[in-house]
Amino acid sequence: MTEMKAPAKFGLGASAQRIEDPHFVTGRGRYTSDITPAGTLYGYVLRAQMAHARFTLSGVDDAREAPGVHLVLTGEDVEDLGHIPCRGLVRQVDGKFPWVPPRPVLNLTTVRHVGDPIAFVVADTVEAARSAAEAIDVDYVPLEVAVETRTALDPATPVVWPEKGTNLAFDYLLGDQDKTDAAFAAAARTVKLEVVNNRLVVNYMETRAAIGEYDADTDRYTLIAGTQGGHGMRDALARPVLKIAPSQLRVITPDVGGGFGIKTFVFSEYPLVLVAAKRLGRPVKWVGDRTEHFIGDAQGRDNITTGELALDADGRIIGYRVDLTANMGAYLNQYGPFIPWVGVTMSTGLYDIPALAVSVRGVYTNTLPVDAYRGAGRPEAAYLIERLMDVAAHDLGLTPEEFRRRNFVAALPYTTATGRSYDTGDFAGHMDAGLAAADYAGFPARLAASKAAGKIRGIGFATYIEACAFPGSEEANVVLNPDGGVTLFIGTQTNGQGHATAYGQIIAGYLGIDIAKVKTVQGDTDLVANGGGTGGSRSIPLGAASVDIAAKVLVEKIKELAATELETSAGDLELVDGAVRIVGTDRSISLADVARAAPDEDSRKGYGRFVQDECTYPNGTHVCEVEIDPETGKTDVLGYTIVDDFGVTVNPLLLAGQVHGGVVQGLGQALIENTVYDESGQLLTASFMDYGMPRADDVPSIAFQTRNIPSTTNMLGIKGAGEAGTIGATPAVANAVNDALWRAYGIRHVDMPLTPLKVWEAIRAAG
Repeated sequence: MTEMKAPAKFGLGASAQRIEDPHFVTGRGRYTSDITPAGTLYGYVLRAQMAHARFTLSGVDDAREAPGVHLVLTGEDVEDLGHIPCRGLVRQVDGKFPWVPPRPVLNLTTVRHVGDPIAFVVADTVEAARSAAEAIDVDYVPLEVAVETRTALDPATPVVWPEKGTNLAFDYLLGDQDKTDAAFAAAARTVKLEVVNNRLVVNYMETRAAIGEYDADTDRYTLIAGTQGGHGMRDALARPVLKIAPSQLRVITPDVGGGFGIKTFVFSEYPLVLVAAKRLGRPVKWVGDRTEHFIGDAQGRDNITTGELALDADGRIIGYRVDLTANMGAYLNQYGPFIPWVGVTMSTGLYDIPALAVSVRGVYTNTLPVDAYRGAGRPEAAYLIERLMDVAAHDLGLTPEEFRRRNFVAALPYTTATGRSYDTGDFAGHMDAGLAAADYAGFPARLAASKAAGKIRGIGFATYIEACAFPGSEEANVVLNPDGGVTLFIGTQTNGQGHATAYGQIIAGYLGIDIAKVKTVQGDTDLVANGGGTGGSRSIPLGAASVDIAAKVLVEKIKELAATELETSAGDLELVDGAVRIVGTDRSISLADVARAAPDEDSRKGYGRFVQDECTYPNGTHVCEVEIDPETGKTDVLGYTIVDDFGVTVNPLLLAGQVHGGVVQGLGQALIENTVYDESGQLLTASFMDYGMPRADDVPSIAFQTRNIPSTTNMLGIKGAGEAGTIGATPAVANAVNDALWRAYGIRHVDMPLTPLKVWEAIRAAG
C-alpha cells in the first residue's frame, strides 16, 4: 500500500498555506481583462433599455461608418447561430419536459428584459465602439410587463411569451400526495408559514470578460474567458450555438475572480467575440463593466414558498407540504429549471418526515433570468424548513432545540421522502456542540444586559444538511518532470478556492517533495482532455480523490524505475526529500534522475479517475447572536459559531476560508441584499449605490470547528464544503433576528432581507 511520506505540513489534512496567494497579493494575477493579444479589437454590447418591447433599428450603417469601427452585428447578422442553450430540464407533472423559449444571441424584433442584447459593435477601442453604438437608434414599441413573482400567474398579468399562452414555465410534483394528505388528516396540529427568498445579484469581484480568436488555417476558435470549467463551456457553446464540433473550439480560462455558479453559463458575448474574430481575422475582446453585470448576468434565488407541517400529539412531524413558486425571469437559463427541483429534494432537512408533497411552479417575468447561485436551491430549502422549525417550536411552547431534537433523523443510513440517502452524521451531536460553543446557556444574562441598554437581543440557529458533490467523475494526470517536480493536469477549475494547494499537498505527501515542486494545470481544453469544472462543491471530493489515485499510481511507477537504477526491489524503496531511497540505507536516486531514466512519458505518468455514484451530505449547526436597536431597526451580528461535519478535511485553512465566505454571502442575503424592479421592469438596484453588499464591519469573528464523520460514498470520506456556509447562514441569521423580535414583541415572522427599515416597520406595527 502506498503511504504518504512527507513533512507534516503536507499530505491529506495538513494546514498547508495557500501557494496561490503570493501570485495574487503581489499583483501577478492574470485575469481575462489582463490579456490582450496582438491586434486586438474591442467589443461593446448595445442592450435593451425597456423590459418588454418590439423594436426596429436605424442608423446601423452610420455606426458601421463611424471612426475606428470594424464591425456591427445585429440579430439578422447572426441568425445562423443557434440559441443560448437550456440544459437543466426536468420532467413535469405531465411527463414532458418544459417548453424552452427561443433565446437568440442577438434579439431580432423583441426584447424581454432590460439588458437584453440587441447589437454588437467592434472597434479599435471600447470608447469608439461605445460611441458608435450611440448612433444606432432603437425604436421601441412598448409591450405590457410582468415583474412580480407573486402575481406572475394571475389572469390579469401580461404574458411574457404569448406563444406559450401563460407565464407558467414548468410544473413539478415531488413526493406522495395521498400519504401526505392522510398525515394532515390525522394531525393533532398544523403549522404554516410563507417565506420569501429574495432575488440576489451575484456580485463576484471580477466581472465577466471574453476574448475571441480564430485560426483560419486550422478552422479553430479560441475563447479566453473566466469560466467554472472550460469543457462544459466548450460543449454548451460549440454544437448548440456555433454549430461546430467541440474539437474546433479551445477554451482557455486564466485566473478567475469568483464564479458562484454564474460563470458556468453561456452568455451572448462569448459567441459574439468568436464570430467577430472570424469575420475580422483579428482577436476581439469584450470586458463587462459593473453596470452590465447588474443588467446582463443571470441572478439568484427569487422564490416564494409556503410550507406546512403536520404534527402529532407529541410534537413530532408526520407530514410536510411545500408549495414553491420560482421566478425564472424572461428565459430559461442554462440550468434554471433544475435549481428549484434539486432544492426541494432537500426539503426535509435533518428531520424524520415520513410524508412529503411538494409542488414547484416556475414562472416567466420580464426580468433577468435566474439560475444557480452558491448553494443552488439548497439554501432556499434550508431557509424554509429552519424557519418553520422555529415557528413551530414557538407555537408548541417548546424551545427550538427541543423541537429539533424530537424530530431529528435517529438512525443512519436514512432515505428521505424525496429519495435522498443520508449516510453518516450526528445531528444532535453537532447541535449540542454548537450551542455549547456559542454559550447558549448564558444567553439570558446577555439578553438582560441588552435590555438594560435599551436594545433587543436574539439568538438563533440552523441545523442544516445539503446534497453536493453529485454523482460523477473526474480525471487526474500526474507527470514526473525532468527536474524532479510534478505537474498535475485536471479539469476542475479553480475560481479562487485554492485547488493548487489542496491537490498539491496530496501529491507532495505521497512523493515526499515540497509543495512548491507541484504545478497544477487547469483551464485549457487543449492541455486537459476532460473535466467537470467547479460547481456543486464537487472539485475536492471528486478531484482530490482522483489526484490521490493518480499520485499513488505515479509513486509505484517511480519505484519501479528507481528499483532498476538502484538494483533493488521496489518494495524496499521510499520517497522522501525529493529522492527515492532504499529503506534503512543512504543509497538513493533523485526524482530528477528517475525522470531522466524513464523510457517514455507514460512510464512517469500516473492516471486517476474516481467515479462517485451518490451525493455526499455535509451537515452542521450555525448559531448566530444579534442585537437590534429598536429606534433604528439596525441589526448588529455579535457572535457567529459553527460546528460542521465535512467528513474528512483536506486542508483546515482552505476549509475555513470556504465556510467564512459562504457565511458572509448568506448573511448578506439575510440582512442586506435585495434586487428590486419597478412596475415597468426597470432595475432600481442597478449599482452599488442602491444594491447593498455585506462589508467587513457587518461580519463578526466566526468561531468554526468541525465534528467530522467520514462519508461512505466518497473514496476519501470527504463530504464537500464549498456551498455549505450559505446554506447554514441564511436561516441562522434570520432565526436570530426573528428570535429577538419574537421575544420582545411577539412578532411571528419577518422575511429577508431584514434591513433596518423592515425591522423598524415590524416593530412599529407591533406597537
